[in-house]
Amino acid sequence: MDKLRRVLSGQDDEEQGLTSQVLDASSLSFNTRLKWFAICFVCGIFFSMLGTGLLWLPGGIKLFAVFYTLGNLSALASTCFLMGPLKQLKKMFETTRLLATIIMLLCLVLTLCAALWWHKKGLALLFCILQFLSMTWYSLSYIPYARDAVMKCCSSLLS
Repeated sequence: MDKLRRVLSGQDDEEQGLTSQVLDASSLSFNTRLKWFAICFVCGIFFSMLGTGLLWLPGGIKLFAVFYTLGNLSALASTCFLMGPLKQLKKMFETTRLLATIIMLLCLVLTLCAALWWHKKGLALLFCILQFLSMTWYSLSYIPYARDAVMKCCSSLLS
């Protein structure tokens, strides 16, 4: 609660620290990193949408799983251009998002296993859904109080 008060009152200097950390993250210029972030993120969205379109083709579950997973990996890797790969890994495995990270990475691997080696279409689709949900939960961990808001909305809908 104190952090929220500092942010709302304009006393939080963490933003400047984050900006300087981002600028010092690599030898690339800020504009270059921003461009590559956008390119990777757009490619991730494109691959995910392409995979979804390929789902409806005969035997398209394998292509769907590969392109959807590739899209999620590309979108996830895009943030490496903003904060650098080491900081990205450190943030991914912080205690607040450790479980979401493990589930997300596990679902990425299990999606490919189910589609390419086990040949279980239903299981591959289930893992893609779990992959989407875990990526969403992981992404929400970067927004202050977003997970709490989602949990309260879901609990009010269920009751």
